[in-house]
Amino acid sequence: MKVDNAVIMAAGTSSRFAPLSYETHKALIEVRGEILIERQIRQLKEAGVPVIYIVTGYKAEQFEYLKDKFGIVLIHNPEFQVRNNNSSIFAAKDVICNTFLCSSDNYFARNPFEKEVPEAYYAAVYSDGPTSEWCMEADEEGYIRSVTIGGENAWYMLGHTFWSGEFSREFLKILDRDYDLPATKGKLWESIFLDHLDTLKMKIRKYEPDMIFEFDTLDELRLFDPSYKDDTRSRLLKQCAKELNAGEADLVCVRALKNKEGISEGFTFTCKGIPYRFLYREGKAMCLS
Repeated sequence: MKVDNAVIMAAGTSSRFAPLSYETHKALIEVRGEILIERQIRQLKEAGVPVIYIVTGYKAEQFEYLKDKFGIVLIHNPEFQVRNNNSSIFAAKDVICNTFLCSSDNYFARNPFEKEVPEAYYAAVYSDGPTSEWCMEADEEGYIRSVTIGGENAWYMLGHTFWSGEFSREFLKILDRDYDLPATKGKLWESIFLDHLDTLKMKIRKYEPDMIFEFDTLDELRLFDPSYKDDTRSRLLKQCAKELNAGEADLVCVRALKNKEGISEGFTFTCKGIPYRFLYREGKAMCLS
């Protein structure tokens, strides 16, 4: 079937990627010389996908330039702060049909997109050993029959998906019906999918291990793009390095610091073996030892 469009979800805060995501939306960081989301847009266009939508929320204004640069269409998700990513699906429901559904922070080493796709699928890579990711099992025909969080020697969810017209109609019918239920509010769209595997048919699309990448923390990004070791592109980390008379490469194990409501309020890091905390409201590094 011919692909109608692509929807790139970019509404979330990516708080685990602090402090870079506090300053710039994660989708707009540079990786190996390219802006993450711009690389993905180019790959979609090269594959012949005619229309590209981006669902925004957090730091939505930072995406405005993409309208003129690439001719994409922005869709705002007004509920990104109070719901999980099912609200981004709901915001884009009028355009989803034969659609590539993408995460804005994925890096594809080679172009995974195409102009025609036979049926719905979820991209997967293989874990040779244990993993904490969402691991899938398929039936005899290749359709996803079960998913477990964590496993070993298994194919796990990573990257884009394709929603056929049939899958889109069935999923959106369920989402429309259950959207206002309290239990739906905090669910990933994948969780809704897993609740209805009997009616929502989607295959596993398997990729090589060097194909799809995702970076949840600065430390993970540094492994993929070593230029971030000495230049974090973060004003706050540069400030911390200056205060501590250290190089940016000395700041490691950077992790988001969240309050009781789960909202990022700063980050922790280690510098030359000493742990520190940085709170946005205080604006300076505090030694924790």
